[in-house]
Amino acid sequence: MSGRLDVLVLGEVLVELASPVPLAEADELRLSFSGDALNAAAAAAAAGASVGLVTAVGDDELGERIIRFAHERGIDTTYVDRRPEPNGIYFASADPGGAREFVYVRRGSAASTVGPDHVLRAPLAAAGALVVGGITQALSPSCAEAVSAAVATVGAAGGRVVYDPNFRERLTTPAAAREALSGVAPHAALVLPSCPGDTGPLLGTDDPETAAARCRELGAAAVAVTCGEHGVLADLGDGPVQLPSMYARSVVDTTGAGDVLAGTTAARLALGDPLREALRLGMAAATLSLAGAGGTGRLASLGQSRELTQAGAGSP
Repeated sequence: MSGRLDVLVLGEVLVELASPVPLAEADELRLSFSGDALNAAAAAAAAGASVGLVTAVGDDELGERIIRFAHERGIDTTYVDRRPEPNGIYFASADPGGAREFVYVRRGSAASTVGPDHVLRAPLAAAGALVVGGITQALSPSCAEAVSAAVATVGAAGGRVVYDPNFRERLTTPAAAREALSGVAPHAALVLPSCPGDTGPLLGTDDPETAAARCRELGAAAVAVTCGEHGVLADLGDGPVQLPSMYARSVVDTTGAGDVLAGTTAARLALGDPLREALRLGMAAATLSLAGAGGTGRLASLGQSRELTQAGAGSP
């Protein structure tokens, strides 16, 4: 497929091996696929957008499974390269409260080989929105260069860049992640830091309003600081406002909720929704995603997300 896509998502796909019990006790693991880019792309497609995934996967049976998995969720894989390097893997265990234990095996992965030449083959200038994140920037120097090239191309063409800092201390340092954020923020239509996970190391604060102000000072057009059960502190260009959380009927797993927020919001922006409405739909989709295991275990339809936004916040 070629031509315009509503949303392009640049980043990593991971093989997911999950257990319902702690990994130290696990005898069996369930095979699935996740990673911030795949989760965001699947959510964007579920929200009604045409979506392309820009990444690389192994030239093996698992790579074939990843591509099939993406197709089944409505994602265009034209810009997924096949590489001799292995796919990144993570092992995970969930607990009833939704928290997870993770072990990653991703050094030298296929996704880490992505570079500017790869991403510039994708129809970036025609895309309505681009979703990128700090994890991709931290995978390798070539991935960091790829993000910079993609962001500059989309920004110059008038598209919207949605950026999730997604700080991971196993991958990068606070100083490097701050530099990465500073490079993308001036091009970003929306930055989505979590508080305190991103805001502490990257912005030097655990106060959401201060974090939003500092992102705006870096050049971001709008900021939505995610605060877990406390909702989102948003500055969409007209000052800070608190958007309350929505009621989650079931919490099985919190994995990928932030990715779902990013993908859904980007999709709705690309399709013409006002930013506040797009963000509320993203929050609804992220809330509904908590009921599924894994990053793509529960993908809400656009109708389901709209229904939740209309139901209001807080309690059932």
